[in-house]
Amino acid sequence: MGALRTKMIEEMRLRNFSPRTQESYLRGVIGLVKHYHQSPDQLSAEQIRAYLLHLKERGLSPSSCNVAISGLRFFYHEVVGWDEKGLFIPPRKRSWPLPEVLSQREVERLLEAAVRLRDRCLLMTAYAAGLRVSELVHLKLTDLDPERMMIRVEQGKGKKDRYTILSSRLLKELERYRRAYQPVTWVFFGKERNHPLDISSAQKVYNLAKHRAGLQKGKGIHTLRHCFATHLLEAGVDLRTIQVLLGHNSILTTQRYLQIREQRLSSMVSPLDVLNLSDSSL
Repeated sequence: MGALRTKMIEEMRLRNFSPRTQESYLRGVIGLVKHYHQSPDQLSAEQIRAYLLHLKERGLSPSSCNVAISGLRFFYHEVVGWDEKGLFIPPRKRSWPLPEVLSQREVERLLEAAVRLRDRCLLMTAYAAGLRVSELVHLKLTDLDPERMMIRVEQGKGKKDRYTILSSRLLKELERYRRAYQPVTWVFFGKERNHPLDISSAQKVYNLAKHRAGLQKGKGIHTLRHCFATHLLEAGVDLRTIQVLLGHNSILTTQRYLQIREQRLSSMVSPLDVLNLSDSSL
């Protein structure tokens, strides 16, 4: 791609896109180039649309397709300069699958299955503060505020700062952790103390504890963020407060947890149960 690649990177940096977004958008355009073996600015709108259909036929997940579409739309509109008439891509229909949530007892089993103190504190922090994994591994010692019992989340998703709660129990565990591991800058550091823990390493910690606990639910460490929100809701915390703690732009995103809170579902009676039917044998 050469000069086009450079210009695309510059345009994304001007808009303060995160490194992960930049990488994903570039990957979407590079996939198109490899498919046709042509410079992307020489392709027709019909070829681009045919490529998007090809991605769906390959069985690519909806989220992966959406990332590719976003990357291509950005490239052609902002870098090449095409308008909607030059390249019209139909609006994407977003899917909103309900998250899998562990019960409080299952969270206990998960934490108890984390043998190492570092691993246990990592999972406890994710659950106690409702952090995304990227926020978790980039947590600094200076982000912990014991006086106000708050955690500062610096430059979370959307390049926004926010505060979330600091659990008193977590604070005690982190003090034990600090004495044992002596972190310098990052709460959870990688192979070197001046580098944060890698996201994949945090995922491995979760998956290992999940396996040891014999749990089937929860595909990744992000499950603990879902548990944080759901368990707060079940404890009576209002939706707006949970939205602020999670850093959601829209309350609609937070409202998903209304559909999975335990008290609401377990207290409901199926309409079948109120019918006056005589018992029958099969």
